Amino acid sequence: MGDGFGNGIQRFPGRRTYIMFHGTTMKTALKIQSEGFRRSSDGMLGPGVYVSRSKEKASRYPLNAGGEQLAILKLRVRVGKVKRIDYQGHPLQKTWHQHGYDTAWVPANCGMVQSGLEEDCVYDPSRISVLEIIPN
Repeated sequence: MGDGFGNGIQRFPGRRTYIMFHGTTMKTALKIQSEGFRRSSDGMLGPGVYVSRSKEKASRYPLNAGGEQLAILKLRVRVGKVKRIDYQGHPLQKTWHQHGYDTAWVPANCGMVQSGLEEDCVYDPSRISVLEIIPN
């Protein structure tokens, strides 16, 4: 069976795009829409932009927004070369980009994230375009 990222023979390898989501505040969403994403310095999967194909997962962020208006960014993401990271302590958990991967992917229900929902970390913010801002 496939891994959900379509492992079959590809006519255009590295050009796959997915609709993904990113939860943030409305203020930050508008800033991202005009200026683009900035890579985080660290996180569960190291530096990158954290997104999910699960709108439900994105809707839970940001944590502790303190009453600010929340938003979900609907994105088009060119994933490029994807590394599956499916357990804590994976040897490439934070260094996948140094090994030639564009995106790290945590599959749903693999024990890495409490919610059990899938998560992705995209190293290069230019692979992500904002399609719309959805009030959350």
